[in-house]
Amino acid sequence: MMAAGWSDGAIAQRLYASEGTIGKHISNIFAKLDLPVSTDDNRRVLAVLAYLNRDRAA
Repeated sequence: MMAAGWSDGAIAQRLYASEGTIGKHISNIFAKLDLPVSTDDNRRVLAVLAYLNRDRAA
């Protein structure tokens, strides 16, 4: 859903969860991928790219 460009609110509505819950899950993804807050990078895009490239790294 992140790769499709959905907002936290849209994801929350689709999954019947709160927006805060989705935000926490996404923050955990950023932490596991070591993607710090940056004014130069879009962490959502970087997280999706890491997910798409996971098979290539193995």
